[in-house]
Amino acid sequence: FDAVVIRSPWDYQQDPQDFLRVLQRIDQSSAQLLNPLSIVQWNIDKRYLQELQDQGAAITPTLWGSSLESTPLQTAFDHFATDEIIIKPVISANADNTFRLTREQARLREDELQRIFLRQNFMLQPFINSIIDEGEFSLFFFGGDYSHAILKTPAAGDFRVQEEHGGQLKKIEPEPALLQQASDINRLLSPPPLYSRLDFVRIENRFAIMEIELIEPSLYFNMDDGAAARFAQAFDRVMQEIGKK
Repeated sequence: FDAVVIRSPWDYQQDPQDFLRVLQRIDQSSAQLLNPLSIVQWNIDKRYLQELQDQGAAITPTLWGSSLESTPLQTAFDHFATDEIIIKPVISANADNTFRLTREQARLREDELQRIFLRQNFMLQPFINSIIDEGEFSLFFFGGDYSHAILKTPAAGDFRVQEEHGGQLKKIEPEPALLQQASDINRLLSPPPLYSRLDFVRIENRFAIMEIELIEPSLYFNMDDGAAARFAQAFDRVMQEIGKK
């Protein structure tokens, strides 16, 4: 093959090391791996958000931990001055092992959560109410160029915006401030990816990056008539540039 484009390995989080070994074999072959291996290795662990924050990007407020035995959940409520928190693994997809907790729920489920996160790095965040009230914004870039954007809202009574959990989708035109913020962050990505999806949430009067999807994003070609063609054109440009090197 001339190229292998990573698109839908939606179970990679179950064995990320084996997933990376497969990508390494592809990368060592004659095929061009897209997105590049190095940026996949960076993106697979959500602690990359710390690096983006160090470069000036506004991220969702986050505490990072390696064991719930040494990071009591109750301290997160006080740290964020909130009544609800989110806990999830730093390597995750499809909202696997993602929990929305009140103080009481955190106490009642402490044993279960300790088993899940005993030897698993995790992140703690305040629950952002605008995910319920407004939704989560996803902006798509192909070959570094902005393509389209959607708004994802959770089903009634849920907080997860993924379609498999009942989330609803709507095509939008992003506010200029959001598009500028996404473009600035996208330019920080190195090496430049073939595709990227940047997910944001509004916190008060600003936007914060929740995550960047460079491995297995739904790109929602069905939400924009020109999206698939723009993706194909970006792929063609990338392959031509690689051929000149």
